[in-house]
Amino acid sequence: MTAPVRPSQLDPSIAAQLKRDAHGLVTAVVQQHDTREVLMVGWMDDEALHRTLTTGRATYWSRSRSEYWVKGETSGHRQWVRSVALDCDGDTLLVTVDQEGAACHTGDHTCFDARVLLRAPLDE
Repeated sequence: MTAPVRPSQLDPSIAAQLKRDAHGLVTAVVQQHDTREVLMVGWMDDEALHRTLTTGRATYWSRSRSEYWVKGETSGHRQWVRSVALDCDGDTLLVTVDQEGAACHTGDHTCFDARVLLRAPLDE
């Protein structure tokens, strides 16, 4: 099944490397550039990736609202993009950012602060 691709100005050589899901999306794992802390996971289509690469602001596709959103546009908790890398399978992006304020919509620093399911004991 071929994933739908919305019109985009993404460089064709980059677009050709992407393996999109059935909705034309690629997972974007977002990480703080200096601490390497994982902040959140978002979704990008070709146009969101194009906007991210050309503006330096993290732009995502909202699956619930079916629209683009720039992180921090309304909250002020902006993400300034430092780098974008594609994994070996072409289906996941690693976006390193300089995060201003909270990354999570709940106000937590990361989306992974609240629900720790397992914490391994420290080696002695």
